[in-house]
Amino acid sequence: MKVDKYVKGAVRQFAYWFAHGTIGARLLNGIDYVSDLQEESSFAEQAFIIFMNNLEYDETGVTNYKQAEYRAAQYVRSYYDPSYAVEPPFEQWETEGDPVSSSGWNN
Repeated sequence: MKVDKYVKGAVRQFAYWFAHGTIGARLLNGIDYVSDLQEESSFAEQAFIIFMNNLEYDETGVTNYKQAEYRAAQYVRSYYDPSYAVEPPFEQWETEGDPVSSSGWNN
């Protein structure tokens, strides 16, 4: 089973913008998270989890890219600015990571 081409496109675009420090441009204005990726990358993993858990698609393609990106940007903002209140607060399903496979890394 292959991942839908629109989902692959959305993940590619998010990864590109994330690596260039441009997700949630207005929300993250002045926050240089890219310089921390080498030393502290757990926040990046969590941002991708939130992005993927919020991403929705149908037969026409991804239906809520900007919303999924915004939720990930809210997480990055809250990581760097403890006074920032995420609205609405993250629900548990948004922040839970999934396993690579049911039987481990090698499959």
